[in-house]
Amino acid sequence: QVQLVESGGGLVQAGGSLKLSCVASGYLLGTDAMGWHLQRPGKKRELVASITLDGTTAYQDSVKGRFTISRDNAKNTVYLQMDRLKPEDAGVYFCSATPACSGYECRPGGLYDYWGQGTQVTVSS
Repeated sequence: QVQLVESGGGLVQAGGSLKLSCVASGYLLGTDAMGWHLQRPGKKRELVASITLDGTTAYQDSVKGRFTISRDNAKNTVYLQMDRLKPEDAGVYFCSATPACSGYECRPGGLYDYWGQGTQVTVSS
């Protein structure tokens, strides 16, 4: 059974940093594209960063230059380093794993994804 467990969230002042981790179990992390998603209160979940099997990364414009996604396949872990945090970065961060698939929904945040339970990030101004 696939399981994703996020950690590393917390309270930080604006301008500070946090590093989120997502540990996967139940399958080989190296076979999947991974993503980090942010859900603000009352808003839809949105993809902020993703990394493919070969290490290609992509970021939402609002976090480019401040967030870095990385993965360690040996540890079955994906990370999100968040620097120069802003109050608008606050919310629940979810990790996703996209299994081998095809079609439009085969993407981070698509219908095939496995999800973690989320970790709360609070940024004080």
